[in-house]
Amino acid sequence: MSSSRFRIEGVQHILQQWLASRGMDANFSRYRVWQYWDAAVGKQIAARAKPVRLRGSVLEVRVDHPVWMQQLQLLKPRILTRLNEQLGEHLIDDLFLRHGRNAHYQSEENQDSLPGHWQNEPLSEKERQDIEKSLAHLEDQELRRHLRHLMEMQLRLDKARRSKSQSA
Repeated sequence: MSSSRFRIEGVQHILQQWLASRGMDANFSRYRVWQYWDAAVGKQIAARAKPVRLRGSVLEVRVDHPVWMQQLQLLKPRILTRLNEQLGEHLIDDLFLRHGRNAHYQSEENQDSLPGHWQNEPLSEKERQDIEKSLAHLEDQELRRHLRHLMEMQLRLDKARRSKSQSA
């Protein structure tokens, strides 16, 4: 183990002890959700949705597009299960999904100026195969179906954005 990692873990342990001595360790445990978010939801979702606030046991998540919000609403029970598994105990009871722009996403004005038919943008066979390959490890068919839809829509949106920027 590297010495810097050892020092960080040591500081974390000291901080946990200090918080526990003041009765604040439960809050500290909940805030670890930021540390586990990407692993719990996967790269594709983590790129579009970020935790922004914790109110009690409700995690507020900012989602960059309404299509993603709808899909995450359907996936909410699984996301909560995975988050709580990552945390090692049941600490998060609900997700509050809020539409909003995160710093690294394009502005909504730019998204709104895309052609209205971007959802029908065709996908190549290779793109479809890449999606299937990335989902192959998932045993849950319903989760796989929802994530496939999300990934297809994201590819279509990205293609429309590239098309728009090339024609500009």
